[in-house]
Amino acid sequence: MAFTGSRRQFLRCALAGAAGLALQPYARTAMANRDAHRPPNIVVIFTDDMGWGDIGVFGHPTIRTPNLDRMAAEGQKWTSFYVAASVCTPSRAGLMTGRYPVRSGMASDRRRVLFPNSNGGLPQSELTIAGALKQVGYATACIGKWHLGHLPEFLPTEHGFDSYYGIPYSNDMARTREGDYIAMNKNPRVEYFNVPLMRDTEIIEQPADQTTITRRFTEETVNFIKANRDRPFFAYLAHSMPHVPLFRSDAFEDVSRAGRYGDVIEEIDWSAGRIMDTLRELELADNTLVLFTSDNGPWNLLFTTHAGLPGPFRGGKGTTWEGGVRVPTIFWWPGTIQPGVVMDMGTALDMLPTFAALAGVSLPDDRVYDGYDLSPVLLNEASSPRDSFIYYRGEQVYAARRGAYKAHFITQGAYGSGRERTEHEVPELYNVEIDPAERKDIAEEHPDIIAEIRAMVERHKATVEPVENQLTK
Repeated sequence: MAFTGSRRQFLRCALAGAAGLALQPYARTAMANRDAHRPPNIVVIFTDDMGWGDIGVFGHPTIRTPNLDRMAAEGQKWTSFYVAASVCTPSRAGLMTGRYPVRSGMASDRRRVLFPNSNGGLPQSELTIAGALKQVGYATACIGKWHLGHLPEFLPTEHGFDSYYGIPYSNDMARTREGDYIAMNKNPRVEYFNVPLMRDTEIIEQPADQTTITRRFTEETVNFIKANRDRPFFAYLAHSMPHVPLFRSDAFEDVSRAGRYGDVIEEIDWSAGRIMDTLRELELADNTLVLFTSDNGPWNLLFTTHAGLPGPFRGGKGTTWEGGVRVPTIFWWPGTIQPGVVMDMGTALDMLPTFAALAGVSLPDDRVYDGYDLSPVLLNEASSPRDSFIYYRGEQVYAARRGAYKAHFITQGAYGSGRERTEHEVPELYNVEIDPAERKDIAEEHPDIIAEIRAMVERHKATVEPVENQLTK
């Protein structure tokens, strides 16, 4: 089953109920009357390890983010938005494919992400957002951190992107020095990390000068937008910051009250402002959807002052507590999105079907999708069709949410925290709307809800078929 879609003024949506993740949820929204005019441009700004509470409009008291604050005021601020995993590689796989990363072999219990010595990557059989949008004539560019495979067959140019300018894995990899990892990242130097900067399939700089990397990624995005102003385009800007090591350009050194980390966030805010200003100047803003979000929560337990804040949530990067996978999210589309705060559930998994609906793309029906089409929410026509979410850590389901309730079957602290993995015979249960910090276990009061969530998880697991693990190749 497939669907088509387009902008609000040329279509109306029919929603046919909301069911569990065991089915293909994107097919539940029928989008009709495809726009005969140009479909919307799409820009995704994806940061690395940014916490829910790192933006002014999300509550940070000392980091100044006027551009993101304006973006939220003019667009939709989503307060219950999740990513597919609490670490880089599987999270990005989920965003690109609309599928839990375990389905593509991009999650592992043994190796949580891809490394410079990895032989695997996102299989070419997977359809990415870029691959889908190219079917209807979009220009596509990946700018920034990829982390879905650095070998030639896994690069962005093999996954639907016309061009690539960025680093192929995390900015702390390919280290040239031995010793204390935390100390090295708190006082970093460019030469400590032999990370390559690539143009398409060629390395053009190594080590990449990370002091200017945010500015250069931004200007590359601006140039792509200018070069493709006369056709629909998809720009995926995946910042390598604020993942450690933290680097910022001279113009942003020691400008924030929040120290080096604040400097980095304020430069990312400048970047978002530069992109939105470009869209306004080119008179493209009214036909461009911009999404700003993060790949997972902050690395706050290891790096403290060099990491972000999870807002009111428990945990951070690497955990399945809310602080690990609930991320700051803003959608901006002047003249189309009605400004406001959305408390409905949404996820990065939903972006493939949402963008496909808006662009009028039919998705193949030969695979299971875990995403929902959220375009009716963006267009102020309906509430979110998503009422559930599965929390993976590696290849295992650690927790699941249905409605307001979240059950933890397994709990474990962040990487490096030393906390033991605990399997719960009776899952811990929290109402994450009343208790977003997950402080009060209410399992004894709601055995019926636990039973419902268990059944939902079992239905989901029945749809997951074994595939070759890409992270352990």
